Amino acid sequence: MSERSLEEEIMIKAQQNRKLAKYMSSTEELVEEQIRKARERGDFDNLKGAGQPLDLSENPYEPEDMRMAFRILRNNDFTPYWIQLGKDIDADTAKLWKEVEDFKRYTSLFINEKHVPVTINRYEKKKAHFYYEKRLELEKLKKKILDYNLQCPTFRVGRPNIEVDDEMYKVITAIEKVIEDRP
Repeated sequence: MSERSLEEEIMIKAQQNRKLAKYMSSTEELVEEQIRKARERGDFDNLKGAGQPLDLSENPYEPEDMRMAFRILRNNDFTPYWIQLGKDIDADTAKLWKEVEDFKRYTSLFINEKHVPVTINRYEKKKAHFYYEKRLELEKLKKKILDYNLQCPTFRVGRPNIEVDDEMYKVITAIEKVIEDRP
């Protein structure tokens, strides 16, 4: 294929796509205009159920033959494994970052006072142990996220995987920044 014919083909495709985009936007504008006119005429006033809360107790997408089983499970506080796992991931993540914030406060209090070398050494060991524990927690969290992604029914509700080293860098940076910023 020559260079000129490739350029011509690209120009033709671009022109076709412009026509499609113009048609799509005009269709959207037409629908919006119809809705606006209906609202002005009052077609949406006094509709059945207006002002009433929506009944979300029934899922219109669940199969008829499974409704009774799902209702029994819901009424007995049963949640699918992947949903409970998602809640656990959220709780573990919140707990981890709360502990980081607590350790930052502890560090801030510690560095604002004078200490003997033994106390400083004890603090450094405590900090190293804290980092070790957070790494273990992040590794468990990474496995939970992987398990969640394997269990959830669709990839759209999946969660992004975490890199333990990247997250540890955030933890360490947050705490070391407190030390660097001391007055």
